[in-house]
Amino acid sequence: MCGIVAAVAQRNVQNILLEGLRRLEYRGYDSAGMAVRDGKGQLKRQRAVGKVAALAERLQGESLVGASGIAHTRWATHGRPSEPNAHPHQSRNRLAVVHNGIIENYEALRQELSAEGYDFESETDTEVIAHLLERESRKTGDLLTAFKQVVAGLDGAYALAAMAVDEPNVVVGARKGSPLVVGVGIDEAFLASDPLALLQVTDRFIYLLEGDVVRLSEGGRIEIFDSSGTVAERPMQTFEHGDGASSKGQYRHYMLKEIHEQPAVIAAALEGRLAEYAVLVESFGPSAEGLFQRVRNIHIVACGTSYHAGMVARYWLERYTGVPVQVEVASEYRYRQVVVPEDTLFVTLSQSGETADTLAALRFAMEQGNYLGSLGICNVPGSSLVREADLTLMTQAGPEIGVASTKAFTTQLTALMLFTLALGRVKGMPESEQSELVEALRILPGQCAEVLKLDDAIEVLSTAFAEKQHALFLGRGAHFPIAQEGALKLKEISYIHAEAYPAGELKHGPLALVDAEMPVISVAPNDELLDKLKSNLQEVRARGGELFVFADENVGLVPAEGIQVLHLPHIHEALAPILYTLPLQLLSYHVAVLKGTDVDQPRNLAKSVTVE
Repeated sequence: MCGIVAAVAQRNVQNILLEGLRRLEYRGYDSAGMAVRDGKGQLKRQRAVGKVAALAERLQGESLVGASGIAHTRWATHGRPSEPNAHPHQSRNRLAVVHNGIIENYEALRQELSAEGYDFESETDTEVIAHLLERESRKTGDLLTAFKQVVAGLDGAYALAAMAVDEPNVVVGARKGSPLVVGVGIDEAFLASDPLALLQVTDRFIYLLEGDVVRLSEGGRIEIFDSSGTVAERPMQTFEHGDGASSKGQYRHYMLKEIHEQPAVIAAALEGRLAEYAVLVESFGPSAEGLFQRVRNIHIVACGTSYHAGMVARYWLERYTGVPVQVEVASEYRYRQVVVPEDTLFVTLSQSGETADTLAALRFAMEQGNYLGSLGICNVPGSSLVREADLTLMTQAGPEIGVASTKAFTTQLTALMLFTLALGRVKGMPESEQSELVEALRILPGQCAEVLKLDDAIEVLSTAFAEKQHALFLGRGAHFPIAQEGALKLKEISYIHAEAYPAGELKHGPLALVDAEMPVISVAPNDELLDKLKSNLQEVRARGGELFVFADENVGLVPAEGIQVLHLPHIHEALAPILYTLPLQLLSYHVAVLKGTDVDQPRNLAKSVTVE
């Protein structure tokens, strides 16, 4: 989403900052701006609504000249897209600030500052920071000291960069819940939300840790302080950049690369959206809290993999918020008489944001006027879905080139859990449950990395499928949609006919298909349905079926004749659907490689389905 670039250099920084903003455009934004301290000791600022190109055009007419500066691309949360709401924000022409994230206590701070005579020119939470910093710097006479005092009083998530007219060639920064990296130049120093923004000036970076404060000054001096205010040493790393998303890197296929990117992109989906014990409701937009308070029903409408994500979310939402949820296939939604209960939120998901059936469903729903509002969950900033939904949440998966969706699916699930917790927070979900799930989300990327270490074992397992023509996937509860997603992946890229069923439905028909030629794949998390699932698996073994089970390490399932078991790390049962998706993706990938199919571009399929 929002992007920060800052520089203290031996040259004019305008073009460095502008190029950095261009490189951050992928994050999504609606306005851009820049401020520098010029040779006369004054702050000069340019801002523009729209693309970075609009800011560049402004700078052609009136350039900014200075050796230190800050710049920003903004995605509106507090206040609509407009020039007054664009960053940087200033206070009394003495300080300028750029900010990613959400300040939860900004309203109380705004009232306090207004009472002290500070005038507000924007609707943003960020302007509060500028005025606080101006006030404290007058008291302390030192920007860094004032900055530390200000960030200590902020609640929420943020990455910040600030500068002052009284301190030439100095930029200060801080991070809490939102990324910020220091670029190390030759007698120069930089800040950015993403190292990609600074690759034109350096490939050496220091990744700030949670709670860090940093001061950049003349000559490339970098001072870092941890959350306790103690001087800290952080390692410098060289950025090993290649062709990025357009390259497979060390991997044979894009799909395999994207499977292995999932720990990183899930972490990116969480960044800036978690407070210490809860989800930041404002992550969904400035009007989210008021809208969520009124929600009494939810309709989720999506296609394909996104539809499976919506089905998982139904279990989460009904369990943790008590709100009834209906999940619809987008291609069917417009062609029946949909009954919309009072105060229903329309939720839709799309990797590309341009899926024709999904967009048509969103437009149809909004034209009917029966819904409370709409929420779009998407991976592509600026897409039609993002522009047209009332509220949006970007999944931050980055470019996904393989046609069979992998990281887009798991980041959608992550986003839907964030939605569940945000709605639950508004609806009175117990704080203990919120805190427990937030902590589970924090460790989820690491657990996903552990599962991906099973890659070699799953490759061996896949050889059992080389000559098979059919497969059956089983799951119970929230894992039935995961079984469906596993079956979809296998059929998409290996062309094996695969079906998924709730495990409890075996005896109602699918059991007739089970024999030695029908491999049965199941997931077995450690949840309240485990004993029932074990009974279902015994039904398969009794009919001579061969079982392949991905099981929690604590459930007591062991390999035996006719049953192969791979153990996964124990995880909070609510998040298990995300974790158990990964081995099914790897299984499908390795089977497709054995079959010799075109893994990244399977026949008859397209990445973005823009026709009905």
